Amino acid sequence: MAFKRIALPLIAAAALASSCSTPKNVTYFQNLDNGAVVRAQRELEIRVKPEDKMSITVSTQDPSLSMLFNLVTVQNRLGQSGNGSSNAQTSLYTVDSQGDIIFPVLGRLHIAGMNREEVAAYIAGELVSHDLVKDPIVNVEFANTGIDVIGAVASPGRYEFNKDRLTLIDGIALAGDLQLNGMRENVMVMRRLDDGGTEVYRVDLTDAAQVMASPAYYLQQNDVIYVEPNDKEKRNTTPNGNTPYTPSFWVSLGSFAITIATLVITLSK
Repeated sequence: MAFKRIALPLIAAAALASSCSTPKNVTYFQNLDNGAVVRAQRELEIRVKPEDKMSITVSTQDPSLSMLFNLVTVQNRLGQSGNGSSNAQTSLYTVDSQGDIIFPVLGRLHIAGMNREEVAAYIAGELVSHDLVKDPIVNVEFANTGIDVIGAVASPGRYEFNKDRLTLIDGIALAGDLQLNGMRENVMVMRRLDDGGTEVYRVDLTDAAQVMASPAYYLQQNDVIYVEPNDKEKRNTTPNGNTPYTPSFWVSLGSFAITIATLVITLSK
């Protein structure tokens, strides 16, 4: 009988303690000690893919010669005085489905799989080898490099960037970080393949070594980051929601259990 009187309060206390325990899946990189060093297995730069848009400009000592190799769009504007004015802007190259662009004078160039520096060096080399320019300076920039971040983040949406290397952490930061209800142990990155398929990676942000080892640590253009909501948030979509998991529920359940146990003990005397 004494055992029952002691056990019942302990059971109720355990139920309350479990309902108020501190979550352990909110903190990033939990296994990093002070001074720890972690490295990505390999650096993955942004490389040219079909449908990319690129700005490519050629500079030489002769401005008139430079214009020959630069796509320029002239926009006419009508001034208040009625006189027409023009504003020249450099046009963008669109990489076709074969990974090629049509470059002035040089014609079709295959640049798929190259990074910015490699494209610039390739075009400069072609200009020199064809005796078109002796000392060209070629500048290459991606014009539509972006990722999509959706799910349980502060600001879901599409984010453009102008870095040669963008990490998964950078991408999450662009979206304002994960919400507290976002599952840090199971972040999904979807990457479109050249053959039209999609490759899926799952990353545990609480494990620094796994994050750095993932092929998705360095993002590529048009990657999609999806942060899944945790179970508590999912339950909010049901009629009963999280009622069975609130402290008040456990207090009520504990009180009910103690009442029933007391009644059973009293009747058994």
